[in-house]
Amino acid sequence: MNYRHAFHAGNFADVHKHAVLAWILTYLRLKPAPFRVIDTHAGAARYDLLSRDACRSGEWRNGIELIWKLRAQGRAPNEFLAPYLDAVAEFNPDGKLRIYPGSPLICAALLRPQDRLVACELEPHSATILAAALRGERRAKALAIDGWTALGAYVPPKERRGLVLVDPPFEDPNEFLRLPDRLATAYRKWPGGIYLVWYPIKDHKGPDALARQVRKFAGVKVLRSELILREARRPGGLLGSGLILINPPFTLEAQLRAFLPALGELLSPAGAPPPIG
Repeated sequence: MNYRHAFHAGNFADVHKHAVLAWILTYLRLKPAPFRVIDTHAGAARYDLLSRDACRSGEWRNGIELIWKLRAQGRAPNEFLAPYLDAVAEFNPDGKLRIYPGSPLICAALLRPQDRLVACELEPHSATILAAALRGERRAKALAIDGWTALGAYVPPKERRGLVLVDPPFEDPNEFLRLPDRLATAYRKWPGGIYLVWYPIKDHKGPDALARQVRKFAGVKVLRSELILREARRPGGLLGSGLILINPPFTLEAQLRAFLPALGELLSPAGAPPPIG
């Protein structure tokens, strides 16, 4: 596998995805009962934004850095972002943005003593960094296992409450084709879980097909959230970031309708605000 998230860490898609992730975890914390998070494609968990890879792409400067600067000025676009930004701040205690936490560390920052995280990563280099990042965290376990295997093997969790985050690299052109079947299998085993699935938007053929297939087995319990830029920031780059949620918290849709327009206007290249849905 050639995908290296260090090039993309903290970009506009991470802001979209991780803000929604943090909000859902905050929602789950409202009830005292424990929950479990299963992160199927966890990555390396911790990214140095001043590393050679991150500096080479510079994608984070048009993502988390824009939001971070507004936070420093007390002008973050929406309170929806607060749990996400608080999690990022834990890794940058001096107020200077350098470390970007991936999904496992954002999850760990929001777990209570009774909650648990299973973070899965197969790529050896990333798996080693992930294990080191979670070492000593008694509420979390890092596993060097294929994410698609984990999706079927670890549901339902014993807590019977929680979230499955599915965030594959989409290097394989067949990723959009196999996602619905893998999700359907997991959903049949755990129909009460929350599933958060991220996908890249370069065109709408794959995302539209994915959404149609998911609605066939999950019915009306599906929410689709997309943040689409006016134009790609580089040739062949992403036009947008997409999320499909199964069993979304009932207040999430209204929150996203209030949150996404401001975020899209901020993160899109200069010009009119992008279309957001």
